[in-house]
Parts: sequence; C-alpha cells; structure tokens
Amino acid sequence: MSVDTVINEAQNDFAKAVEFLKDEFSKLQIGRASSILVENIMVEAYGGMQQLKALAQITIPESRTISIKAWDKTILKAIETAIMKADIGLNPNNNGESILLNIPTLTEERRKDIVKVVHKLTEDAKIVIRQVRQKAHQKFKDFESSDEISEDEAKSAEKRLQAQVDEANKTVEDLAKKKETEVMTV
Repeated sequence: MSVDTVINEAQNDFAKAVEFLKDEFSKLQIGRASSILVENIMVEAYGGMQQLKALAQITIPESRTISIKAWDKTILKAIETAIMKADIGLNPNNNGESILLNIPTLTEERRKDIVKVVHKLTEDAKIVIRQVRQKAHQKFKDFESSDEISEDEAKSAEKRLQAQVDEANKTVEDLAKKKETEVMTV
C-alpha cells in the first residue's frame, strides 16, 4: 500500500461522510412536504420489514401535504403504525384509500431545535473526518517506522492529507450554513 492509496482512501471516506450528511439534512422536516421524510420508513408487511416506498405511491399534492397510496389497501393500517413509530413528528390521517400527512408550519422554537440538530449532524461529520485523518496518520507512521518512506515523505503526505481534511471540513461547514439558512427562513 502506498501513501497515494492511503490519501485516496481517506478522500473517499471524506466524500462518504459529506454524502451521509447531505442525506441526513434532506430528512430534516423544515415545513415543506418531501417524500424523503417517509420513503425509507420500515413497514411490517407480508411477513417482513419493507421500505414504505416499495409498498406505496408517495406524492406531494400540495406544498404541505404528503399523500401515501398503498398498492394494497389491506396494509394501510401497518403503514399508519410504522409512520407513528418512526417518530417523525407527523400524525397520519387514514381515510381508507390513502394516508395523508399534513406538515405543520414551523414555530420559531421548532426552527431553533432543528438548527441544533443541524449543528449536531455537522459535528458528527467532522468527527468522522477526524477519525479518518487519524487512521491515515497512523498508516503514515507505520510506513515510516518500517522504512517504507522517509520522515520528509511522511511530513509531505501529512500536509497533502491535511489539505484534503480542510477541504472536506469546508464543504461540511458550507452545507451546514446553507441548511441553517434554509431552516430559519420563514
């Protein structure tokens, strides 16, 4: 394994952390209807657990409403139960044909709570980036101690890695600022 391989692996891990953060941000309820809020909820149906998106058509008829129309109406109750267990802060309205979820208007207090979640997710992403950096640093030290690379090469590799870490952290910060602005905009 070479220094370049270690740096490339770290870059891939940084990209995964950023993608995970984007995915988590997309799941946050910010007062607008989005199928992402419910499509991955696991529903107990047909003797197993399945994602909601595999069992129903999810549409957004209005900006604050999610409509879930099950392919098989006999599982509507199971879908309703799964949504309530998912604890996403939405109450399902089962009309026998479909389930409607009304997205409430966010209060200032709820917006601030969501911003706290944004900050926590951001910090979690930064922790992952630091852990990846630590792992790569350790590999550089191992290379150096086994005389695969010189001390100067190790320092050069650490500088290259740090540049990647800084870039990943900047991306995470930019995403967080954008999401915070989006949440706080009424």
